[in-house]
Amino acid sequence: MKAAVVPLSLAVFSAIYGAAAVADEQNSAQDIERITVTGRAQSLYRVNDGSLAMKTNTPIERTPQAVQILPLSLIEDQAATEVTELYRSISGVSQYNYASVTFRGFRQNDVRYDGVRGDPYGDVSTPHLFNIEQVQVLKGPSGALYGAGDPGGLINYVTKKPSYQRDNKLKLSAGSDDFVSGSIELSGPLLDYDNQRYRVGIYQEHENPYRRNTDKRNRTIDLGYAFDIGQDSSLTLQYTNVMQHNGGERLRGLPADENGNFLVDRRFNFNETSDFLDLDANVFQATLEHNFNAWLSGSVNLRYFNDTERQKYHEPRSATDTDGDGVADYAEREYRDQDRHTKNASMAANLVAELGDHTLLFGGDLSRQQEDFYYLRARTADGVIGISYQDPQYGITDPSSYNMRLAGDNNTEALRYGIYLQDQWRITEAWDVTGSVSVDGFNDEAHDHRDDSTEKFNDQGFSYRIGSTYKINQHFHPYVSWATGFTPQSVSSQLAENGGPFDPEESKQAEIGLRTFWFDDAININFAGYHIVRENILQTDPDDTDKQVAIGKVRARGFEVDLMGDLTDNWVINANYAYNDTVVKDATSGISRAVGDRFANAPRHQFGLWSRYDLSAINSSIAFGADYVSEQFDQDGGKIKPYTVFDLSWQSQWQAWQFQLNVKNLFDKEYAVSGLLNRTGLYPGEHRRVYASVTYAF
Repeated sequence: MKAAVVPLSLAVFSAIYGAAAVADEQNSAQDIERITVTGRAQSLYRVNDGSLAMKTNTPIERTPQAVQILPLSLIEDQAATEVTELYRSISGVSQYNYASVTFRGFRQNDVRYDGVRGDPYGDVSTPHLFNIEQVQVLKGPSGALYGAGDPGGLINYVTKKPSYQRDNKLKLSAGSDDFVSGSIELSGPLLDYDNQRYRVGIYQEHENPYRRNTDKRNRTIDLGYAFDIGQDSSLTLQYTNVMQHNGGERLRGLPADENGNFLVDRRFNFNETSDFLDLDANVFQATLEHNFNAWLSGSVNLRYFNDTERQKYHEPRSATDTDGDGVADYAEREYRDQDRHTKNASMAANLVAELGDHTLLFGGDLSRQQEDFYYLRARTADGVIGISYQDPQYGITDPSSYNMRLAGDNNTEALRYGIYLQDQWRITEAWDVTGSVSVDGFNDEAHDHRDDSTEKFNDQGFSYRIGSTYKINQHFHPYVSWATGFTPQSVSSQLAENGGPFDPEESKQAEIGLRTFWFDDAININFAGYHIVRENILQTDPDDTDKQVAIGKVRARGFEVDLMGDLTDNWVINANYAYNDTVVKDATSGISRAVGDRFANAPRHQFGLWSRYDLSAINSSIAFGADYVSEQFDQDGGKIKPYTVFDLSWQSQWQAWQFQLNVKNLFDKEYAVSGLLNRTGLYPGEHRRVYASVTYAF
């Protein structure tokens, strides 16, 4: 399809250029040519169009829901290698633990890749950004188009595809904690054929983080091939291999008192040197797009992955006060040996019909995931030795001597399916109304090999969204929406041994927003206010941490302000503020969070900033970032102190070379980003890190 666009664009350009040349000969010398200059914010960080919220090519200003898109330029400027480093640029989002986020007050695990299910990183491995072109964020329930999902929002990773233009680059980086990385990316036409394109990407990194006993190695191999089948169809094939080794992990937090004060040095680790979390995944994806005629188009996206995740680590079982001074100083530990093998096949198919004032979308998605889980465990009685907070002794225990006991041996199958219909009705040039409906279901099965028992779970749910946008004038574009969500519990949490079965989660959200544009679109300020009610949320059972309990109802409400713009010709700013009030409204008896309590890991206030100034005279730029998160509480009600961290970046261009220096946590702030349970401690933020990189484009 795009191959046909190139000659057409050249023909149009030639016609315009020829007409302009004739006009120049006829016009007087006093005539002035008007040139529209695109601001730095628009060319660097702002993306005005996206298909995430509507699954059609709809400008964001005509989308009745809050949407943010983080482009590759922002990811590279912040030297972000993992998604956790980008949360400051997304209003209403903060880190929970690992790859989980707090999204408008709620923990959010569900993600998409190119709009399709199939996350090879699971719940405890963190997605790497090497093969990611954009991070797209849809705020609020997404069930009306994406099936069962979390009510806070949806994160969609847009992967890098083979490009029509040759785009090759080699990058080398080094930094604190013995960090070194290297990557090469090659993309462009295959053998000079415009209708065939390729991509080859290889990334490798290694570091020794500041937490004791830890070391990390990551490798990503990313391959792609795209083929234009005539002028109306295109096929894109992709393969990605991910290898992650995290030594001294699965990493828990730092012990802290109820007021959020760390009780240990921030290098403390519950794990031994021999502990690790390893991931090896293979991902295959195929995307077929076809234009049937001028008004009907369709797409099918197939995604498959298999992964193996192995964990051997020491988990804290207590926070014990051994000397009676009222402060915990010791933790009993258990040893966990877990193998998890996962296979997932997913599909999403869409038909888009543009029928005058109506754009109709009909689609469906299907996902089937199989998981084999084998779990051995040893506790104090089996030879596991605890650890002192102040004088941790490592290497005095040998896991091979533990009396390992079988704690889990099962295989599960989760089937998710849904169909949806959407109508975008352009009532006038200024007024749009959108309605979406979806029917989703699940059919899950779990087989326990220990007693040869089988449990089955199934249900269906209905979700919908109705919204409207209106363009008052060039400055003000308000919108309103009402959306519902339906989320099945995971198969593992449904098992009786884990406290199940539980009813699916249900959610509702009302949202009102205003998008504003100022100074010839140089400044864009967006406002969004929301009210979310979520039922049947699972939390760890405080009386038995191997099980979960359901909180009856939690309510979140708040507002967000996002600013993107050009302060001057060379100065761009990306800032956001979010206020959120998430409280328990109806609680199951016995849980630690009672009615009226603030919900876990839901900060009231957040502020994020990234500002870049271009020094055109020396072909360089300097950037400054800030991230503020207010007080939070863990699941046991312990405080997590507010924090503010600052980042700095320098970038220079010389011919085909780019040099970059990033300093993260500039003033080496000691802080916690979140907390789970008191015994597992608070998850510390990174200490000061310095990264330097050089990139050569060829």
